[in-house]
Amino acid sequence: MLQWRSPNYVYASVTAPGLRLLPRNYRLSDDIAFRFAERSWREWPLTVDKYADWVAASQGDSVHLFIDYETLGEHQWEETGIFDFVRLLPEAFARRGIQTVHPSTLASRTPVGGLSYPTPTSWADLERDVSAWLGNGLQESAHRRLYRLAPAVRACRDTGLLEQWRRLTTSDHLYYMATKWAADGDVHTYFSPYDTPYDAFIAFMNVMQDLEQRVSAELADATEAGLDTEAELIGASTR
Repeated sequence: MLQWRSPNYVYASVTAPGLRLLPRNYRLSDDIAFRFAERSWREWPLTVDKYADWVAASQGDSVHLFIDYETLGEHQWEETGIFDFVRLLPEAFARRGIQTVHPSTLASRTPVGGLSYPTPTSWADLERDVSAWLGNGLQESAHRRLYRLAPAVRACRDTGLLEQWRRLTTSDHLYYMATKWAADGDVHTYFSPYDTPYDAFIAFMNVMQDLEQRVSAELADATEAGLDTEAELIGASTR
């Protein structure tokens, strides 16, 4: 997507000019997220001074570092020194005159140009698209069933049911259903609590059935105007 451009600038979206884009510096982000404890990495061990020097030497206006919260303590265990690294990093930045700012501060800057993303992108797997979550029939079926239920859940006006539905929209549920193989498959398997993607699918669908029944019962008991129309929504969502 970037082609010859550097990720170290603020860009605008071509299709939504008012939207500011902060491209992820994947090399510097992955140095922490994935390579920090890799002893075969030629830069191991990664110290705060070494890392701060890399950031300071980066060309551009800003360096956008994005790592999962899971990096701290799960991907990189406490024994690796990751907590001390993160704790000392701001001080190392400050010694080199590097400011840390909120994304909103960067978004207030004038963009250096526009970027076009005609298809959804992510930093997951080799494809860098949404196939980690919607790459097979299991995931597509679960995704459709979940969002078909949305109008009926909202019609219930039950905050508890709405919260439970929202929790089911967490992307991990679909991620566990991936049937990829090789390195990408290993990553999916590592993070999944299920033995197989099919177990993840069955568990999700069972929960969906339970939620659908509870939503249906809630609508049936409602006395608000428009009950028949709202009840039709739940029927359509389960077919």
